[in-house]
Amino acid sequence: MTLNLKGGRLINSSITLSDGNLSTEVDSSVLKICGGYSLEGNVRISGAKNSALVIMAGALLCSGDCRISNVPLLADVERMGQVLTALGLSLQRHEDTLDINARDILTSKAPYELVTQLRASFFAIGPILARLGVAQMPLPGGCAIGARPVDLHVRGLQAMGAEIEIEHGICHAQVSGNNGRLKGARIYLDTPSVGATETLMMAATLADGETIIENAAREPEVVDLANFCNSMGAKIQGAGTGTITIVGVDKLHSTEYSIIPDRIEAGTFLVAAAITRSELLLSPVVSEHLIPVISKLKDIGVSILQESTDCLRVKPAQKLKATNIDTLPHPGFPTDMQAQFMALLSIADGDSIINESVFENRLSHASELNRLGAEIRVKSNTAFVRGVPILSGAPVIGTDLRASAALVLAGLAAQGETIIQGLKHLDRGYDRLDTKLQQVGAKIIRT
Repeated sequence: MTLNLKGGRLINSSITLSDGNLSTEVDSSVLKICGGYSLEGNVRISGAKNSALVIMAGALLCSGDCRISNVPLLADVERMGQVLTALGLSLQRHEDTLDINARDILTSKAPYELVTQLRASFFAIGPILARLGVAQMPLPGGCAIGARPVDLHVRGLQAMGAEIEIEHGICHAQVSGNNGRLKGARIYLDTPSVGATETLMMAATLADGETIIENAAREPEVVDLANFCNSMGAKIQGAGTGTITIVGVDKLHSTEYSIIPDRIEAGTFLVAAAITRSELLLSPVVSEHLIPVISKLKDIGVSILQESTDCLRVKPAQKLKATNIDTLPHPGFPTDMQAQFMALLSIADGDSIINESVFENRLSHASELNRLGAEIRVKSNTAFVRGVPILSGAPVIGTDLRASAALVLAGLAAQGETIIQGLKHLDRGYDRLDTKLQQVGAKIIRT
């Protein structure tokens, strides 16, 4: 299958763009799950969503062709493709490979109706500013999981010589002096923001001089972006540590690059095996990216074996035990796995405490899990989970990406039928999750 994203066309038909407005055809779809069945078989883990999105933005830095492989088929990837084509880039997709030509950036202004629906598209402000010396980017949107301001992005770009004004929801940035070229700077981030780290790292690749980012995010996706940029000729050192050093170059060249496996998708399938008392094989995975997730699963009683370099086997637990979780930036326990673990702990033996310290509004799934028979109390950013013997199917609504995944997991373990609405969130970040679950024996269907 070959798809061409010229002129606003999309990767597949689940989203259409007409007269500047997005319409998501899957909004009215639901998942029906008949729970209580065990799973068995092999699961192929797709490329990392959060790497794919920022690497697509990073292709703006290259004045030639980029071939990116292991790109997941996601609604968010489609939206990012729309943003890039609106800027004048040419994109072609064949299976999991995406060819991007950024030789000509025809405009510095990204479309409001797209950027406001995809937070990651704001990160393109760094590459656009680095290439053109000017950029206009609407403030971002995305899941309603709490405030995620872009002040760190803005302050970092200002330190590199950009003049920035935010008016009517649009961030206007330009570089007046130095022939429109950003200058290297020493930047300290108040918090290790992934988005700010990635935005500033990309901008610095074409800046004049050396840039040092301190208190940088350490997530594997940051390292993946750095490796992608280095494959184009950038000079980035220290990615994955708290200090990243970038020496600017005049120009980046064409490259071919493969995205890392999605650690959150892998973690979700680890929990799927645990919550259904099943045995699954997962590949490809990078075990080092899953250390906090695997550690907590072992605390709960789940056995995880390293079958080969990139393959994990999950063994069913004799007994699921309660545990406590605090979400933290990498290498701590990932906030993107908090909801899935809440579903698992809802049927564990004993009382668990989950403290969400990354986002202030990311416990909305607790009330939906309670509809399935869970016993969860929420106070501020802390959830108190008392394990119950069994969950019961019910109609529920996914309120954000990971909340939707948690409800799917709970539905797999519940007795009876669970009907899940809000699939527009699920399809943003999981590459055909329902199909992959069907292939290992889940009784799940999209209608």
